[in-house]
Amino acid sequence: MPKAGCRVLRATFAVWSNRKELLPSFPLKAEVPSLLTDFKSVDPIPCPVSPDGTIFIEDRPGRPTARLAGRRASFRGPFRRLAREASDARFGFWGNQGFLYRFALRLLEERHGVFSLHAAGLVDERGPVLYVVIGGAGSGKTVFLLSGLARGLKLFSTETVHFRPSSSGRLRWDKGSVIDNVRLGTLVHDFPDFRPPNVAKSGAKDLWTKKIALDLGAFASTEDVLVDPDLVLLFPRVEAGRRSHIRRPVGDPRTAAKAFFDNMSQKIGESFLLYDRLALPGQDTSDLAAARLRAAKRLARHPSVRLTASVLAGPERCWGDLVDKI
Repeated sequence: MPKAGCRVLRATFAVWSNRKELLPSFPLKAEVPSLLTDFKSVDPIPCPVSPDGTIFIEDRPGRPTARLAGRRASFRGPFRRLAREASDARFGFWGNQGFLYRFALRLLEERHGVFSLHAAGLVDERGPVLYVVIGGAGSGKTVFLLSGLARGLKLFSTETVHFRPSSSGRLRWDKGSVIDNVRLGTLVHDFPDFRPPNVAKSGAKDLWTKKIALDLGAFASTEDVLVDPDLVLLFPRVEAGRRSHIRRPVGDPRTAAKAFFDNMSQKIGESFLLYDRLALPGQDTSDLAAARLRAAKRLARHPSVRLTASVLAGPERCWGDLVDKI
């Protein structure tokens, strides 16, 4: 049976299928559905004997089914056809909102104690100060990201920021993705300096609906790992047309811990549709959730945190005076 091995950050996976076409194909392409928009790298490795997770995919006619048991996942169904017909490639086995993405987030926690925030990360290397801009789709992470790079900050992650609390109390931060899915309208109207030469300046009918995978590796930080940098943790809301910058510190660490916990739990806990057809449950457990809450509380109270705040601003004023004052 065809097989493949891969590593996502620290987590290793063995993938088996009766159809080679259903195995992950390396090197991954820098495109909108790619896992490279979630993680710094997804690397091929020899198929491991003792992987963190194992995935079996049997392509055969009939109704698609799945069996998730611990660190093993088995799928049966007409997946070659479903992959061809899917309305959104992101929600496939190897898409950036798909099965391996969520499986990896869970096993990074379960097997390696690595927790993942849905966030952008930027570094002021003079400190270093790590700015973690936390939020889901539409919150304004990309505006903060591109504005921060324009100010001279360095990229630490576009979409997922990973941290690992140690027994000594230190926080280790691992670099995330350097490719970001950005709306064409954002590049054309708000950040033209980041617009690739092959992207039209104007006139596109789908300017605010279509996204491109923007490679920002040229702006990446020099370090792949940061240990106990000064931290600024932001929850943004960016509104077009707003000229003010309103920043409200989160003074109660319990409120901050809940916000971190909710953010880290979303992708692991939510159910989703694989290839529009197969409903898969969330992968959270009570033990994982308890460990995640402990990590969220440690982050909220960690001595390296210089500021935790919500920010309401327009694109031009999203950073306010933060970079100058920290």
